[in-house]
This record gives sequence, C-alpha cells and structure tokens, in this order.
Amino acid sequence: MGRTRVFWSAMTVPTETFSSPVSSTVARSWLLVSAARPDLFDHAAATSADAIVLDLEDAVPAPGKPAARGHVARWLHRGGRAWVRINAASTPDWIEDCRLLQTMPEVAGVVLAKTESADHIERTAEFLGPQCPVVALVESALGLEQAGAIAAHPATVRLAFGVGDFRRDTGIGDEPIALAYARSRLVIASRAASIAGPIDGPTLDTQPPALAQDCTLTVSMGMTGKLTLRPEQVGSINAMLGPSVADRRWAQSVIEELGEGGERVGDGSDLPRLARAQRIRDLAGALRCPDLP
Repeated sequence: MGRTRVFWSAMTVPTETFSSPVSSTVARSWLLVSAARPDLFDHAAATSADAIVLDLEDAVPAPGKPAARGHVARWLHRGGRAWVRINAASTPDWIEDCRLLQTMPEVAGVVLAKTESADHIERTAEFLGPQCPVVALVESALGLEQAGAIAAHPATVRLAFGVGDFRRDTGIGDEPIALAYARSRLVIASRAASIAGPIDGPTLDTQPPALAQDCTLTVSMGMTGKLTLRPEQVGSINAMLGPSVADRRWAQSVIEELGEGGERVGDGSDLPRLARAQRIRDLAGALRCPDLP
C-alpha cells in the first residue's frame, strides 16, 4: 500500500475498554493507525470505524518497529481491541510481529501485508493459531495471480487490495478501468472461496466528492469494505457501503409481499428479488443498523 501517512486532528478521548461490535465478515470501514503513534489509538477506537488496524508495516520505519510493537502490546493489554497489520512473511519483521501476537489473545486478527501465496497464510496461521483470523492484503501481480488459493485458505477471512503497492509493482495507472480487472479478480476469488467480499484500498483525496466517487466504484465492483487513513472518512464509508434506509424499506416490503419462505412467489423473478431482500435485511442486522422509522 505504501507508507501510511497520518491525517489526525488533536482530540482527547477518555481511556476505556474498546471492542468492535461488527463482525470482520461485514466490516465496512477499516481504519489504519500507525503503530508508532500510541497517542492516536484511543482516538481511533472512539470513532465509528467497524475495524481498527494498528499498522506495524509501512506506517513504521524499520528502526521504530520494536518500539511500535511495544505500543501495540501495552494498548491491547489494557483493554484495547484491534486488528494488527503485520509485515510481509518474506521479512524478518514478520517473525517478530508473530512472536509478539502469539502471546496476545486480545488481538482481533491480523492483516498480512504483501500476501503472495497460500503458504504465507499457512505460515502465519501456524504461528498465531486457528483462533486468529487473517485478512490477506494483495499488493502485487504475483499476489493477484494467487488470489484464488489465498482466499481458499481456511485462515483467510477476507482479501484486501493494496492499490498503491500494486500499481508500483505493475505500472498500472489509477483510473478505474485500469484497476477493474484486479478488483474483479479479488471479488471472484472471494466468492469462489465462499468468504466475504474484499476490502478496497483507501481514498487519499481529502475532498468528499472523491470519497463518494470511490465508494460508488467499490460497491459497483462487488467489494464490501474499504481501508481508510482518515477518521473523518469513516462515517461516509459506513453509510455508502452499508444498506441505505431506502434499500432496507424495499427489502422489508419484498419480504412482506412474498413471504419469508417465498410462500407467495408468483413468477421467476420473485425468488431472486426475495433472496436480495433477505441479504439486505440480514446485513442490516449484522451491522446493527437502527430500526426503520
């Protein structure tokens, strides 16, 4: 993904125990926080992000990684709850990251940087155990070619798209059409492996229209989550990647019309409509959306 930059404003947040109520399989917003900035951990946890990711990889220069691991350990031990982005399995830092997290049941899961094979997932799972889910960050041509095998590994709960590093590896531009194949490949690999839809890369542009355009693209491509480096983007990502009130009302009306089990289905288009309505209803429940007015 490239070096994670910090875009945080000053904010005082009381110390408390944090945990995300949203399952990783439906989480929309994945907020990356540099593990070298422990002063931002509580701030991140106080946002409405579905998942917090403490970043030990690109966000931390090599000399600062040992100290950053200590920051992560202390925050998790005092009641914090987050995912941790660990270094690529081809690096010595991966071993140190795994050794740290091996003793920390508080970690929600790991985001494995630069995943390029199912073996990278296998080695990580062997180190951390089956109780630690893995989001595989695909950031290269080789990783994309192996996306099916990576997604099919039992420890993989989702794929994520490291757009910046993928573009650097391949020379591909940042236009939607140029990256459409890569996004589609991750979506299809996820569906074939029966795991949740992939997580798209972050929007670095600070302007809301750019985020709205990118979220529309994310949804249209079949991706169901989005990385972000900016806490102010979290609310918009959640709104744009989750079921709208209009969607939920439509779903409710279809289920009432056709019956929960399809008792009143009339023609061939009704069952697909009912299935879509039930998916929207179930997603809203998993995301703990408020009751419809």
